[in-house]
Amino acid sequence: MGQKIKGKCKYCGKEYTLSYMIRHLSECKKREARLDAENGKRQCGYFELVIHPKYSKDYWLIVEVRETAELMDVDSFLRDIWLECCGHLSAFEIYGTRYESVPMDDFIWEEPSKSMNYKLDTVLEEGMTIGYEYDFGSTTELVIDVTDYRVGDLKKEKITILSRNNPYEIMCSECGKHPAVAVCAECAWGGDGFLCEECSKTHECGEEMLLDVCNSPRMGVCGYCGSEIYPDQFTPDKC
Repeated sequence: MGQKIKGKCKYCGKEYTLSYMIRHLSECKKREARLDAENGKRQCGYFELVIHPKYSKDYWLIVEVRETAELMDVDSFLRDIWLECCGHLSAFEIYGTRYESVPMDDFIWEEPSKSMNYKLDTVLEEGMTIGYEYDFGSTTELVIDVTDYRVGDLKKEKITILSRNNPYEIMCSECGKHPAVAVCAECAWGGDGFLCEECSKTHECGEEMLLDVCNSPRMGVCGYCGSEIYPDQFTPDKC
């Protein structure tokens, strides 16, 4: 994209790029105050995950996940916020072992894959980097860095978004004057095909090839048109 897109901190609402946001979250005074006020009797460990596409950091998520959550919970979250279009298969790659949404056990030369029914505290540790794939045809590949681990009050939510990149403003590839609202699945492979409302009406590939512009690395791929659960713009807590 060529833009240094910022995201908002869940706790204070300040905006930073990904690298600065990772640092900020460890120093955010409002987050520190929130965590210091915890006094619940039930405690739980939490992993902080930084997630972005394998070959870029155009899109990113920083989330905190309960250590008792399972890989399938992370898989479901990624599908809900970034990926789900046609119920494709998916897999995590952790130290050479594949954990798949539908495990395969009929390999001849390779080790059989495992299911995603593994709690995070049995497969993750702070400082590691793991891979993730969604759709083994038109694949979206992600990198997940485990950047932190802490112990705190047990929360109801398994996964909490700490920050997310703000949506890009992408200009129309044809007129260059107005923001794009659609992307042509055919033209997107060449890096073009972003269309404003007017240009989308006369685009040569036809209306059936158009997908919604959305805040996701899956944009323009297969039938993906954005999340039905999470809005493109992340909203911080009320400060």
